[in-house]
Amino acid sequence: MAEQHELKRDLKNRHVQLIAIGGTIGTGLFLGSGKAISLAGPSIILAYLIVGIALFFVMRALGELLLSNAGYQSFTDFAADYIGPWAGYVTGWTYWFCWIMTAMADIIAVGMYTQYWFDIPQWIPALLILILLLGLNLLTVKLFGELEFWFALIKVITILALIAIGIFMLIIGFKTDSGSATVSNLVNYGGLFPNGLSGFLLSFQMVVFAFVGVELVGVSAAETSNPKRNIPSAINKIPLRILFFYVGALFIILSINPWEQLTPSSSPFVQVFSLVGIPVAAGLINFVVLTSAASAGNSGLFSTSRMLYNLSNHDQGPKGFSKLNKNHVPSNGLFVSTIVISVGALLSKLLPGQAFNIVTTISAICFIWVWSIILISHIRYTKTRPDLHKKSIFKAPLTPFINYVVLAFFAGILLIMLVAEETRAALLLTPVWFVILFVLYRFRKRRVVHHELNTVER
Repeated sequence: MAEQHELKRDLKNRHVQLIAIGGTIGTGLFLGSGKAISLAGPSIILAYLIVGIALFFVMRALGELLLSNAGYQSFTDFAADYIGPWAGYVTGWTYWFCWIMTAMADIIAVGMYTQYWFDIPQWIPALLILILLLGLNLLTVKLFGELEFWFALIKVITILALIAIGIFMLIIGFKTDSGSATVSNLVNYGGLFPNGLSGFLLSFQMVVFAFVGVELVGVSAAETSNPKRNIPSAINKIPLRILFFYVGALFIILSINPWEQLTPSSSPFVQVFSLVGIPVAAGLINFVVLTSAASAGNSGLFSTSRMLYNLSNHDQGPKGFSKLNKNHVPSNGLFVSTIVISVGALLSKLLPGQAFNIVTTISAICFIWVWSIILISHIRYTKTRPDLHKKSIFKAPLTPFINYVVLAFFAGILLIMLVAEETRAALLLTPVWFVILFVLYRFRKRRVVHHELNTVER
């Protein structure tokens, strides 16, 4: 395949808008919300709202930084500029690892959804969908944009239909096995906080995972035809999407059926139609959430390959990752990422009951690192480049105060994960990844210095 040197700016405004939607609606909402509801009950709606607000401020900081310098292709670029080269290196590789874990969760979810129709091992459909996505991603970035456009459109239409049907059920007082569909179901079964404050706080790990990918609009900046127009537009619509797709959908689900009847290991979107006796609709929704998981896996392959490309271009990874095929796609990065993600299929074979929880916890922890680096970079940017910040075309609000507030919020979530038995092991294991990266960075830095000294001596 012919070597190319630059990614194509083939993503249009509609692609960026739908990639942003795809980033905020995925497996974490369609499947993970089942576990979150079992922990928090109806207060899960408040948890999604809080995390969504925090991430909106992260995204505004990301948007301002990306647009402050036309040379920035990803957050690793400004992390290296404002924090140090080590931050760019560690964050770049961590973001790759984040999406590897997320894509693993997505293909595991595909296997779980497939079992709704077929009694086959989870790992088989997980591996098949991964191979299919690899083939599609090896083609043009425009095809990726089109795929995400239609995948996201399916999600949007489904949630719109769910909300419309749910409102109709509430108006007519639709009868279910547990009574009638009514807003009072939100408080009739133990109140808004049926498991107390502890249940509410413990739900934050899965809620954080539900939002992973919200920053994908930033990763696509290098392939956006008009970043100054498209990126602000996509970011500013995030609050409305959170209110509608998360808060609105979960409000309807928990009004139709009591929270305690929903199974943690299954999608509440599928269950709600099964519980009210509409099996055809339940099967249709299952198909939709399956395509949603495939869409999120598609985003995972896209972002991991672009991150490897970016790391290679900055001499922070093997040179082979910077080579593009004739379609201007980083094919080497795609192959490597696909091989690593396939471990998810192995996990679903070895630990079918625990695999999803393990990879979502690790993913959430690593994404908190990435989001925190964005906020810290923005704080450094406002202090060291007040001239740029003052004349910014997309100035982040309430800075730097809000940056510190959100950083403290993230620290609190990590503390909750440390206390919770289900997430403690993953939290204590994740630092191993960072230790490995810091050791590799020091080794790389020493090698570069040694090479420069040898060059001078010659």
